[in-house]
Amino acid sequence: MTEHLSIAGNTIAYDVTGQGPLVVLAHGIGDSRHSYRFLAPALAAQGYRVANVDIRGCGDSSLGWDGYSRTDIAGDLVAVVRLLGGPAVIIGQSISGGAATIAAATAPDLVAGVIELAPFTRAQPFDLGGLVRVKRFRAGYIQLAQVVMRGKLKNWTKYLDLALPVKPADWDDELARIEAKLNEPGRMKALQSMCKSSPADAGAQLPNVKCPVLIVEGGADPDWADPGAEGEKIIADLPQGLGELVVIDGAGHYPHVQLPDRVVALTLPFLDRTLTRA
Repeated sequence: MTEHLSIAGNTIAYDVTGQGPLVVLAHGIGDSRHSYRFLAPALAAQGYRVANVDIRGCGDSSLGWDGYSRTDIAGDLVAVVRLLGGPAVIIGQSISGGAATIAAATAPDLVAGVIELAPFTRAQPFDLGGLVRVKRFRAGYIQLAQVVMRGKLKNWTKYLDLALPVKPADWDDELARIEAKLNEPGRMKALQSMCKSSPADAGAQLPNVKCPVLIVEGGADPDWADPGAEGEKIIADLPQGLGELVVIDGAGHYPHVQLPDRVVALTLPFLDRTLTRA
């Protein structure tokens, strides 16, 4: 059953399944909580209470927000944790990885740990050398640039084709669902606003994080010429000893969709270390 949290006249949609310590799932740009359709039930089956959130402007959450930055999304995630009763581990993908960083830094009493999947958590300098050398990165960059400039759904679906080098069995139905949602008035504008938002706010908060952080990068992610190097830079900006990096060979920008069993296997030991069971 979908529930809704009211924030400043807007609403955040979320589902809660399972019982136990709280885990909050936050998806990436242009997606919805359905992105975690494999991860959420697997974690609930292992004894966790899983809150699967549609971030602002996406899925069944409302449009019309004043902003779509990582700081804005972090505030929503903290509000969900506070409502449901933390502390929680936040699992955030892409833009929500950066939001999870901010949530951890600004609400340390509510966030016990963070798992970031293919996160945009640092300001991204223009990588001309990477664009020249790495075809995968160049192709993804071109499609995302077209999304930002033109707001065309076909460019987003071309990007998704690159971002998921191996598709799950239900991908045709899932892609149709994504396309239908982004065809709703205002949804593509929200996606573009998120694409244009700088990750600098999240990067500035990395030194202020006090909880453990697991960074999971896909080795075939088209968003970076070298995804592992990006993960290492995030770890380097965290306080010493808090960060851990895993690079999954062959995974793209959605490791939890492409290789959910691998992501669950990484997630469960982290949850066991960071969340206290009653």
